[in-house]
Amino acid sequence: MTTKTRIRGMIAALLLTLTALTASTTPAPAEPDPPPATISPAGVDLHDGMAYKDGNTYHLVGSMYGCGYQWYVPSPWCGFGVSTATSLDGPWSTPTLLFPANEIDPYSGKTFASLCATVNGHGCFNPRMAQRPDGVWVLWFNQPDSRVSTTTHAYWIMGCNGPAGPCGNSAGTPNGSTHKPTLHQCNGENGDFALVPDPAGGAAIICSYGGTLAAERLDKWWANGTGQGATALAGLADVEGVGAWRDTATGTWVMTYSEKCGYCTGTPTGYATAPTLTGPWTAPGNLGWSAPPGGRRDFSLGCGGQARTVSIVDGVPYQGIDLWIGQRNETSAGLLLAPLTYTPTTGAAGDGKVWRPPLSLTC
Repeated sequence: MTTKTRIRGMIAALLLTLTALTASTTPAPAEPDPPPATISPAGVDLHDGMAYKDGNTYHLVGSMYGCGYQWYVPSPWCGFGVSTATSLDGPWSTPTLLFPANEIDPYSGKTFASLCATVNGHGCFNPRMAQRPDGVWVLWFNQPDSRVSTTTHAYWIMGCNGPAGPCGNSAGTPNGSTHKPTLHQCNGENGDFALVPDPAGGAAIICSYGGTLAAERLDKWWANGTGQGATALAGLADVEGVGAWRDTATGTWVMTYSEKCGYCTGTPTGYATAPTLTGPWTAPGNLGWSAPPGGRRDFSLGCGGQARTVSIVDGVPYQGIDLWIGQRNETSAGLLLAPLTYTPTTGAAGDGKVWRPPLSLTC
C-alpha cells in the first residue's frame, strides 16, 4: 500500500468519525407544543365573567349567586367574586369580593347592594377586568336597571388597586375610584358587553341592547367613550354574550356572541369578522325559504350552555361558556374555558359546496 493510499484511508475514516459524532450531537426536532386544552374550573361560584393572568397568577372573576340571588325575583345581590390559581386548570381559591356590596354609588348615594338587587331582581352582571398600558387595573360591569332609573346606559367603571381588587371609591389610594362613563354609541345600552383591549393601542367596548350590538372606542383612561364607533354591528339581532379578539396570524378581528336566551341549557354561538375593532363587522349570510338567520353564522351549540365573552390568556383566545342549569339561581352552574381556533375559509351561501365555519372550539 502506498503512502498516498494510506493517507486517503485515514482521511475517509476521520470523515466517517466526524459524521457519526455530528449525527449523535444534533438535537432531534422539537416536538410541537400541544394545543391548549379546554378548561373546566371547578368549585367556584363565578358566572358571566372572564379569566386573565397577572405575572404567574391566573384570575377568574364572575357574578356570584350563593347568597341567594335570583334573577328577576326580589333577592339579595351577591357581588362580583375573584379567585386565583397558579394554573389555569386550578385549583382555584375561594372567591373574594372585588368590592363590598355596600359600596356607595356616588351619583345616587345608594349602595350597589340596593341598586343591583332592586325590587325586581334585575341584578348586576358581566364583570370585565383589564390592565391599562399605565399598569392600572380597571373593572367594568353593567347594572341593567340603571337604563330605566337614570335613562342613560347601564355601565360602570371602577379603578382597582390590583388584579384581584379592591375596586371602587372605598378601595382608596392609589387607584380606587367609581365612575359612570360618558358614552355615545353605547349610550342607552344596558345588556351584556365586552371590554376589548386593542393590540395596536387603546381599547373599546362592544355593548348590546335589545339584541343589537354597538362598538365604541374609549379614551386613554378607558373611562369614557370617544364617540368613535358604530352601531348595528353585522346587522345582528337577538344576540348577547359578546366577546372579541384580534387573530394574530391574519390580523382579522373576530367577534363571538350567543343567540339571546336567558339561562338556557344550550344556546347557539355565532361569529362575525372585521378589519378593525370598530368594524365594519360582517357575519355569514344564509339562503333558502324561511332560512334561520343563524344558519351559517352559528358554529357551536354552546357546549350545552351559553357563550359569555372571550378572554385572552397566555396569548390564547378562550371562549367563556356558562353551563347554565336553567334556574333563576345559578350557584351550581359550571363553567368552560374553550380555546378558539380561527382558520379563514372560502365559500359563500348558495355555492353548492361544503361549508366549514372558520371558527371552532372543543367542548
